[in-house]
Amino acid sequence: MRSVIGYAVCLVVALTIGYTFSPKSPPQAELLATRPDRVQINGLLNLGTRVVAVGERGSILLSDDQGVSWQPASVATQRNATLTAVVALDDKRLLAVGHDGWILRSIDAGSSWQEIRYDADLGEPLLGIWTGGGDNVMAFGSFGKFYQSVDAGQTWTPQSLDIDSAHLNSMAGGDDGRRMLVGEQGLMLRTADAGQHWQTLPAFYSGSLFGIVRLSADNWVTYGMRGHVFVSHDFGESWTRINVGNQLPLYGHVVLPDHSGLVIVGAGSSVVRLDAQGALVGVERLAGLGTLTSATMVGSRLLVGGERGVLQGSGGSVAALVAKQATR
Repeated sequence: MRSVIGYAVCLVVALTIGYTFSPKSPPQAELLATRPDRVQINGLLNLGTRVVAVGERGSILLSDDQGVSWQPASVATQRNATLTAVVALDDKRLLAVGHDGWILRSIDAGSSWQEIRYDADLGEPLLGIWTGGGDNVMAFGSFGKFYQSVDAGQTWTPQSLDIDSAHLNSMAGGDDGRRMLVGEQGLMLRTADAGQHWQTLPAFYSGSLFGIVRLSADNWVTYGMRGHVFVSHDFGESWTRINVGNQLPLYGHVVLPDHSGLVIVGAGSSVVRLDAQGALVGVERLAGLGTLTSATMVGSRLLVGGERGVLQGSGGSVAALVAKQATR
């Protein structure tokens, strides 16, 4: 059973979608395993020939036909804990993280998964994972949890950050060593030396930041509560708010092909499009899709996941959308 702390952090991070993390009866769990349109999805990953989706109750779904159909992956030790994020080290080696400090690893492009770490006693979720290339990986989450692996996720070492146990939500960076890490109450950290030294930037926003995106070495975008989106053109020295015209929280994003821009998704089926410099291109609502938490591109289509799962098709499905307005 998840601890009270786990539920509290879930509410902080997911807000309107927190109810989906509550325990479900075995009959409903069996239904979710066969209905990808009924599973809360928190992370999407496009490997080119395969799309991987992770979400509630340890769900890992695979699509080898660009989101038309989905099959469950094999998880050697199924904890039924919510998975929050997934990342690829290459086309075969994947890592996923979630509640109760759960870390899973795959070496066959997501077909099967092995448990690397699990801590039910502490009951605190990991909320994100990021790789700087090669075998170097960082996982992070509630109460300042920050772990590093230098062997492709096989072993993990705690790292100390001077952030007073704040929740960490998202990380981004590049090959030049420039990285940023964001979290609750406007927390933002920056490093220019691949994480050897972290600097806490002066707060410019008091609400939680759920995402950070690197568009170039100098151009960065962050987003979060109440529709707040900010852009920096000087690696975080200064930030300018982008008015998206609503106060719907934003939870996930995808960088468009050829780094031509960015799409951010969130509550109320909202979709925000920015160009390669972080300027606003457009905002729209995709009717009937509920809260969206994640996105990826499959060819020219925007694939989204959220409270209504992932599913290719028509009639209110959540997954593969012909996003002509969102991506042109």
